Amino acid sequence: MQLTGRTSVASSRSASRALASVRPSRPCAARVSAEYIGDKKNNPAPAAAAPVKEETTVPNSLKPTPVVEAKPAPVAAAPAAEAKPDALADLQGLKEIINTACAAQEVYEEFSQADVDHIFKAAASAASAARIELAVMAVEETKMGLMEDKVVKNHFASEYIYNKYKDVKTCDVIEEDELDGIKKVAEPIGVIAGIVPTTNPTSTVIFKCLLALKTRNAIVLSPHVRAAKCSIEAARIVREAAEAAGAPKGLIQWIEKPSLALATALMKDPKINLILATGGPGMVKAAYESGHPSIGVGAGNTPAVIDASADIPMAVSSILISKTFDNGVICASEQNMVVEAAVYDEVVKELKLRGAYFMSKEECKKAGETILKDGRLNADVVGQKATALARMFGFEVPVTTKVLVGEASHIGHGEPMSYEKLCPVLGMYKADDWTDAVKKAKSLVEFGGHGHTSCLYTSAQNKEHINDFQQAMETVRILINSPASQGAIGDLYNFHLDPSLTLGCGSWGSTSVSANVGPQHLINVKTVAMRMENMLWFKAPPKIYFKRGSLDLALRELAGHKRAFIVTDPPLFEMGITTQLINKLIPLGIQPKTFTNVEPDPTLGMVQKAMEELRSFKPDLIIAIGGGSPMDAAKLMWLMYEHPETKFEEVAARFMDIRKRINAIPDLGKLAKFVAIPTTSGTGSEVTPFAVVTDEKTGIKYPLADYALVPNMAICDANLVDSMPTRLTAYGGLDALVHAMESYVSVCATDYTKGLSLQAIRMVFDYLPRSVKNGSKDPIAKEKMHNAATIAGMAFANAFLGVCHSMAHKLGGTHHIAHGLANALLISHVIRYNATDKPFKQTCFPQYAVPKALDRYAEIADALVLGGSTKEEKVVKLIEAVERLKAEVGVPATIREVVGSDKPEAEWFYMSTTLDMSYQAFDDQCTGANPRYPLVKDLRKMLEDAWSKPILDIVAKEGLEFVSPASSCLKSRLDKPHFPAGYGAR
Repeated sequence: MQLTGRTSVASSRSASRALASVRPSRPCAARVSAEYIGDKKNNPAPAAAAPVKEETTVPNSLKPTPVVEAKPAPVAAAPAAEAKPDALADLQGLKEIINTACAAQEVYEEFSQADVDHIFKAAASAASAARIELAVMAVEETKMGLMEDKVVKNHFASEYIYNKYKDVKTCDVIEEDELDGIKKVAEPIGVIAGIVPTTNPTSTVIFKCLLALKTRNAIVLSPHVRAAKCSIEAARIVREAAEAAGAPKGLIQWIEKPSLALATALMKDPKINLILATGGPGMVKAAYESGHPSIGVGAGNTPAVIDASADIPMAVSSILISKTFDNGVICASEQNMVVEAAVYDEVVKELKLRGAYFMSKEECKKAGETILKDGRLNADVVGQKATALARMFGFEVPVTTKVLVGEASHIGHGEPMSYEKLCPVLGMYKADDWTDAVKKAKSLVEFGGHGHTSCLYTSAQNKEHINDFQQAMETVRILINSPASQGAIGDLYNFHLDPSLTLGCGSWGSTSVSANVGPQHLINVKTVAMRMENMLWFKAPPKIYFKRGSLDLALRELAGHKRAFIVTDPPLFEMGITTQLINKLIPLGIQPKTFTNVEPDPTLGMVQKAMEELRSFKPDLIIAIGGGSPMDAAKLMWLMYEHPETKFEEVAARFMDIRKRINAIPDLGKLAKFVAIPTTSGTGSEVTPFAVVTDEKTGIKYPLADYALVPNMAICDANLVDSMPTRLTAYGGLDALVHAMESYVSVCATDYTKGLSLQAIRMVFDYLPRSVKNGSKDPIAKEKMHNAATIAGMAFANAFLGVCHSMAHKLGGTHHIAHGLANALLISHVIRYNATDKPFKQTCFPQYAVPKALDRYAEIADALVLGGSTKEEKVVKLIEAVERLKAEVGVPATIREVVGSDKPEAEWFYMSTTLDMSYQAFDDQCTGANPRYPLVKDLRKMLEDAWSKPILDIVAKEGLEFVSPASSCLKSRLDKPHFPAGYGAR
């Protein structure tokens, strides 16, 4: 890439850099994480200081500069004149990497906005692609937190940060108002020192590196000693991607063998222009006393007040979503609940229902003695799950326990529950009334989290309480009806709150920024963030034609087009279906060309071959006729035809929110319109923004998703499905059923989609057995099933799917099981898994305020008139009905019956693949909308159960409650997932 430089402001930039090097910084005793400081004996924290941890951050990797060969330094920094020879070598190596960073930054500051944005995007994409591997590394190295949640944090640190700042101007003139005579010009700071903690060792790296790249700064990172490997790997990934995109070499640096002495020396080096300090109180204080401008974070001791007008189930679910996230290491997470007496008992009942365990007085005492050691937080409890903590405290709790709750009345040094607890332990206070609740919350903030975050759960119309709370709380973030861990970092529960992984606490918390860290935060700012959910949507093809015989009339609307490229598969071509289509197009003046080599699972290689014919033909119309495979292939051809610059690995990249993805697909339809004509009843691809393409080199199926891929026209003529084989009819119909069921319980389901989902479910149960049994002799059943598939397609096109499809994609790719059959083999296991009011983890999506899957499955059972007096009984009857339907259309109860139980090696081979499949299913695009946020071990258990355990036997013996295996699949070094070459690019 040709990089353009600038010289017009070089002299002013040099002057500003010279001023920055001597600018004094305000020394502040900010508290961030008592745990960063390193060796406790040599560097103890003040006994009176409340233990504190650091901001919400996530994992990612990079590589150190060749100029550094750092050797271990002593924990306590000694004067240079008295240093030993090896310490002097370390300090010399540090000087060299700072000089390298400085030289690289002087080149980088001349880059244009376009150059910077290109580098920023490449680095964000690389970090996002490595999110799982980095999460695994972080958990293994630090022994803190939950791998699956660290994946989310890595994804957030790359995707959300990129999405927020991708269009923000950071070079030259960034704002200008000629009428008012206002112009703002952005200049880089220079070289940044980035202090990285052990609690969030990779996401902090990603966030700080991306921020530096976007602002044309260099950064030198000081990882934590106990997280050096994963932090350095995160930095390496970002740096290599940035340099490959054109960034100067050496712009991102790190200390290879970190120590407290080297971190101190880094912060005091005269060539450092700014310090981003994320760490313990001692480290942040050292940053502010370094003589350089510094941005640090403060301690968190977030209170969550629940008043009498609050939605109790939503409040409790939100608190549990937050407190269980990454096993509670996020310093913004709720540390104590303050509940008005009028609703206290109701809140206790709801907490117990959702999986909280209330400790007795004796158990609270044991917990407190372990949580605090010498007045400080015990590092051994940080990031551990609730069941492990209970054993550490000396008692046992149910394996389904999410959090441990300790009731308390006192606030201060004599009450451990009132401290910040970076683990799934919550203190709980009963307030006499609203005034007392505010008083207690204010005391908790002032005791241990001044300036950080506070939460209020109340009616959105209760303006008086909201105003009282915002006036009383001396916190930068005041969250209304939002989980604190996710709400505080922004862009999730209020999209007007800037996303950030460094949360300033203002002067209250002895930090220099009073907001989520961003440019020019120089004053204290109170931000009241009401829960405000993103708008929802319903998108479908502009034209959908259905009814027998609709093909003729619908095609007449295409008159005026010149050339049609028809995409189909060999069987349909041999049956003469495409000939019928061609005979209808020619009288309209449309010249046809047919591509007939679409395989059952379309591959990238096949699409590339088709593109040679398509580009030379130059059509203004692309028609896909057939099942899901021709339509999926044609969608990718359409994309590559209109945008030949498209990189498949970019459009296949995962996203958390389809509206915020790093690599969006441009609008299509300028060169050709796309028409989809289904000849099977199941995929719904004719009305969806999805396509599944297989990489033949790895065998992995890549689900693509973007509304740009929605066809311009769908023609659903049931005359085309009369000859569909019996087996394909059954599998397609069950695929449609799973589409409808998963979209109905999806966290993205809306009033606009749920009606479609229910209607499709009813139609499948009513007409699929008839369609399979009678075939073309029952034209009504055939047409109803054809319509049901399209209706279900519109539902899941907008509500999305869940883990049944995630696992089915991998089951099909690994064991070559037809997609509809794979879904059918797994759906009942998924229903049982999702059907709970107290999932261990609930998927984060604002529209899904509380767990709803159990209710919605019961609603499906009611719609089918299955009976049952309780929700649980209704779900059991639904599972029984699904299994009866499967049996009626010839689908077995277990995977073993499909693969072949007569092969002795079959079970061994299948079980050897379940870990890989579960990791890949976890990362599948469909997983994000599942109502129960899955752990990898949960997915693996379902895949293993589905092998040989009929779901009805499981339900009869164990009921609906799904309990994950006690041991994690991450523990054994021999039991790790195999990531195929290029896997991270997905």
